[in-house]
Amino acid sequence: MMKKTIKNISLFTGVMLGSLTLAHAAIIPPGTQLATDQNIVRHNGSEPASLDVHKVESDVEFDIINDFFSGLVSIGNDGKFNPNLAIRWETNDNKTWVFHLREGIKWSDGSPITAHDVVFSWRRLIDPQMASPYGSYIENMHIVNAKDILAGKKKTDELGVKALDNLTLEVTLEQPLSYFLNMLAHPVMVPISQKAVEKYGEKWTQPNVFVSSGPFKLSEWIVNEKVIGVRNPQYWDNEHTVINKVTYLNVTSETAVVNRYLAGEIDITKNIPSVLFNSLKTKLGSQVHISPKLGVYYYEFNTQKAPFNDIRVRQALNLALDKNIITNKVLGQGQKPAYNNTPPSTGGMNLKQPDYASWTLAKRIEKARQLLNEAGYNRNNPLKLNLLYNTSEDHKRIAIAATSMWKKNLGVDAVLQNQEWKTMLDTMHQGNFDLVRHAWIADYDNPASFLNNYVTNSSNNTSLYHNDIYDDLISKAKATNNIEYFQQAQDILTRDVPSIPIYYYVSARLIKPYIGGYYISPLGLMSSKDLYVIKH
Repeated sequence: MMKKTIKNISLFTGVMLGSLTLAHAAIIPPGTQLATDQNIVRHNGSEPASLDVHKVESDVEFDIINDFFSGLVSIGNDGKFNPNLAIRWETNDNKTWVFHLREGIKWSDGSPITAHDVVFSWRRLIDPQMASPYGSYIENMHIVNAKDILAGKKKTDELGVKALDNLTLEVTLEQPLSYFLNMLAHPVMVPISQKAVEKYGEKWTQPNVFVSSGPFKLSEWIVNEKVIGVRNPQYWDNEHTVINKVTYLNVTSETAVVNRYLAGEIDITKNIPSVLFNSLKTKLGSQVHISPKLGVYYYEFNTQKAPFNDIRVRQALNLALDKNIITNKVLGQGQKPAYNNTPPSTGGMNLKQPDYASWTLAKRIEKARQLLNEAGYNRNNPLKLNLLYNTSEDHKRIAIAATSMWKKNLGVDAVLQNQEWKTMLDTMHQGNFDLVRHAWIADYDNPASFLNNYVTNSSNNTSLYHNDIYDDLISKAKATNNIEYFQQAQDILTRDVPSIPIYYYVSARLIKPYIGGYYISPLGLMSSKDLYVIKH
């Protein structure tokens, strides 16, 4: 079970002020001797699809954006909301929020950060012409007119956000949202420089013109090799940052990552290959770090493509997977089998598991065969499908295990296809797949972060799933934060199976013993500004 460490605010009437503690900072214990070179190397997984905040959708990019940009608020390691670019905020009715930006805050090029930049950024994010994979995020926050803007019915300048002056931002919601500040703390909500984007257009993310607001700024980007960030002296809390340089290595071979870690070329890995996990745990001991992570790994159907538009086919493929084998034998790092689309304890809520979770494997397979036969498929007329995954040794091992189970239990003929991360994302958004390997790490600690992805016309709904009753339940759930609505919505997903939940994540990393200050949030983020290098 995931341990909940990020707390939701409750609905209230009155004034709320931001805490005046530091958002994040490197806290160095007394007597600690620091290394002369405060430079770190982080394994980042795949090549980032982009560093444009409004064109990305995964932790491959968000890990870097989290270091390069600051949002209005942040969530501290204690789960409390802290001021970031905004020094304080207030609301009297939970619908109109006023944020007061810090005086003197600057972009990395020395120009002032203003409330107008925030307005520009959020309008750009939701602009249908931008077609951001996170375009629906602002709609899910219920900011006034967001839904109509995304649908092309209203203009972006009608979004319920305005700059009252250079340092004062007003945000108006259509309804109170108990987890509004949680959503605001997500990397996709950070402002970007209006001046830089308007001057350089699509090229604003190139190193020579890149403008950031966080503790680091882009220094170098060698495609398919590395991204380098260096200290941003204009960052508002620069005096509490210790690290001078962060290198993010793009290495997809997990074996190569381990070898480079052991050779001293990498300080922090993004994950640990499951096939090497036990030997590394024995060899490296305390350098192996496992922590809870609010995330679910799944296979997503193209629900508009025959025969996967048949619920019986989707149900059968779900039932025939032995998820315990995948978590215990293929992975074995503490992951748990997933039967719901939302991890346990998300938002403090434990949704009931579906009935089939308690069935024997034999009973599940029997039911799966019956369903598939009703849909017209059997060993004489086997179901054929393509399973797409992005390049990774663990993804491949899981895919081989899954397709072997489908072959053995149902006679399904599955062909494995792998593509590099950016290519797979394009394929997925174009709908050119049968099943695709996907995952979702919570954007904020609430079931809506997972369940919004299946709402009709959501920019994250790459399964192309549609159910009016489901949409209505999610709308009611977000308005009330009532577990019953979330449960009813989950029950519909269990029946319709737009995706097959496979396992709930843990964060597994190798971290050198001389790296201090590390903290991995339940959302999987590790801020480089928290870190420091101990003399060794």
